[in-house]
Amino acid sequence: MLKINTMKGHERMSTQDLLLAIEEAVRSGETDFDIEASGQHDIGGPLWHPEGKPLRFHVKNAGQRVGSMALPGTEIVVEESASADVGWLNAGGIITVKGDAGDTAGHCSSGGKIFIGGRGGTRTGSLMKHDPLYEAPELWILKNVGSFSFEFMGGGRAVVCGYDSAAYESVLGARSCVGMVGGCVYVRGPIGTHPADILAEELTQADIDFLAAGMEDFLAHIEREELMEGLTKWSEWKKLRPLSPEEKKAKAKNGSDMHAFRVSEWVKGGIFADVAHDDFAVHTTVSTGLYRLRVPHWDNAKFAAPCEANCPTGIPTQLRYDLIRMGREEEAIQLELDYTPFPGSVCGSVCPNPCMDACTRGTIDEPIQIGPLGYSAAFAKVAPPKEHTGKKIAVIGGGVAGLSAAWQLARKGHGVTVYDDAEHIGGKLEQVIPRGRLSHELLESELRRIESVGVQFVSSCKVDGEKFAAIRRENDAVVVATGGTKSRFFPWEGTGHLTMGLSYLKAVNRGEKPHTGRHVVVIGAGNSGMDTCRGAYGMGAESVVAVDVQRPAAFAHEIAHFESLGGKIVWPFFTAKITSEGVYAKDGTFIPADQVIVSIGEEPEMDFLPEDEGIAFFRKSWVVPKADQSIAKGVFTAGDTIKPGRLTDAIGSGRKAAWFVHQYVMGEEVQPFPERPQIPAERLSKAYFDKWHHCAIGDPVSDHARCVSCGTCRDCKMCLESCPEKAITREEYEDGSWAYTSDPDRCIGCGICAGVCPCGVWSIEDNPEKILMYSTGSKV
Repeated sequence: MLKINTMKGHERMSTQDLLLAIEEAVRSGETDFDIEASGQHDIGGPLWHPEGKPLRFHVKNAGQRVGSMALPGTEIVVEESASADVGWLNAGGIITVKGDAGDTAGHCSSGGKIFIGGRGGTRTGSLMKHDPLYEAPELWILKNVGSFSFEFMGGGRAVVCGYDSAAYESVLGARSCVGMVGGCVYVRGPIGTHPADILAEELTQADIDFLAAGMEDFLAHIEREELMEGLTKWSEWKKLRPLSPEEKKAKAKNGSDMHAFRVSEWVKGGIFADVAHDDFAVHTTVSTGLYRLRVPHWDNAKFAAPCEANCPTGIPTQLRYDLIRMGREEEAIQLELDYTPFPGSVCGSVCPNPCMDACTRGTIDEPIQIGPLGYSAAFAKVAPPKEHTGKKIAVIGGGVAGLSAAWQLARKGHGVTVYDDAEHIGGKLEQVIPRGRLSHELLESELRRIESVGVQFVSSCKVDGEKFAAIRRENDAVVVATGGTKSRFFPWEGTGHLTMGLSYLKAVNRGEKPHTGRHVVVIGAGNSGMDTCRGAYGMGAESVVAVDVQRPAAFAHEIAHFESLGGKIVWPFFTAKITSEGVYAKDGTFIPADQVIVSIGEEPEMDFLPEDEGIAFFRKSWVVPKADQSIAKGVFTAGDTIKPGRLTDAIGSGRKAAWFVHQYVMGEEVQPFPERPQIPAERLSKAYFDKWHHCAIGDPVSDHARCVSCGTCRDCKMCLESCPEKAITREEYEDGSWAYTSDPDRCIGCGICAGVCPCGVWSIEDNPEKILMYSTGSKV
């Protein structure tokens, strides 16, 4: 006998490993098994000994489907109770459960015997069947069973002894024997109601002979022989069986033709003919057209993919990959440029890529390479607008948000001028981001592309109140996107010893040599803090320590680079005092330094805005715009003037501002900014994509094969090929796009299209169409 204990310490053997171990032992000639299980499935399944010897299993703590598909010659004994599907598809095994069985015991069994020494759950004995070439299956239950028992039973014999079940109104549960067309159920105790085509009969002598012979064997298997006398009082038993085909035909002949009676003999046109339309047709569950219970919808692009929904810029990467799959790579590049002027500088270089964090593919193996894909559009050319509106728009602030708004507005044909007080346009990309993180050649190329669509740059232009008023008079609209221009800090003791991180980084990027100590402490360990630390090392610092009150928020690779330079991060560190010797924390910790730089974020300075137009502010620094991002008549805002954010947030904010500015200058009715809900994860069938593994990961463009295309049809044709009624058709248009439609006259509303669609494009819903019934024309 082979003994298997599936728990070794705290480690549990998997179901697969257990079944493989059993199969290997059987192939080696083993016949007896003592298994100390821990909920594993399918124990004692379809096995046969190479010499045809019987196989015996003694199992404790079995999981679902014990004895499923068991073959003749297999005997299984389960101590105590077992969970669902005992003897599922049993094909000849003898299965004994000494306690209760869960739901669907004996489900689909077609041979062998199943002995249950307790109760059976819901749908016990459902779909039992009998192949006349073999012995009929048997299912013996000592006590009672749950609802829907013996549903759609087609053959075999079941015995429900009703022991210890006096508290139940029916030992067969509710709605027993529904759809039963064959076999029989022997039952002792109350049976409640049952379908009209099921007969409850007294036992014949043949029935008694079968039960008497089988009861002794049954009670012996479950070790309850003492119950023999109480369970063999045959007057307490009934036999349930379905009407035979002949009996059904005879019953139909004795009845009347209901349709003829209603139309001809009762009231002409029907009893409600004066108020309702009645065609007297009988519509079954499986119907087409108006009488379908459910209807499918091809919801292509109704939902945003997780990458799009989590990209503040709003780039629909799934649509880019659709174009690439169609061989239209240049259009995919241009599509990204419809959303951002910085696919290389931001998406491909400095963005944290929240799109990749949300990527569905990341739950399978690795996210789609969205950031590198963005870089493929870095040096692409864009044609200037063919038509011009004659409208003039000023953008104050040459950073990412302002340039994003300018890019969108110029491409709509407006004349756009960007004003900035710096010598070079580009905001933080130009002035703050270290050249080691962002190629200056790439940034300059993307700035030239913005100019190529008609945007004019005015640098070294300080905008004060008077200048702002003049700009406002000369333009149809103004976008204020001056960003965060002043380093933030808290009122620590000794703030006079602080160096402002923003000013420090700007000096570094201008090629200057700002004062840098030998030993530097940087307050702030986000990405800006890491940029400052990198800059300090570049300016000759011997040691740099970054401190923060929380876990560092910088990218992992930025932290790794800083630490590779010799840097150290200390957290949690609650700054209390800065001196010429270093920094003190609230707990007394002291870090020596001859320079302390603060880099915990920036806040805007907008003293040029008018004070008499009711512009709202948050904490006297950030503006609070209206729903259309306006702060005054004809004045809109975007980016860090509203709240601090990432560069991708600034691009998205600029897009949104441009949307409303365009409507304003064109005198159009204000429409909300277009946004789509994220596709629910449960609509996606990720299993379709499991075949692609790490070995399939190549360049970003070839990732179109791995992309799940969440919410957007990838034209896989699975719905077309799977529809059982051939109700789905595919139509292709001149531009290469396509659409799938479902013919209501063929569709039965089965929902297979929605079930097989890997991208969540097809959905199925209850039929919303009302059926015209009343002659008044109203609908129900």
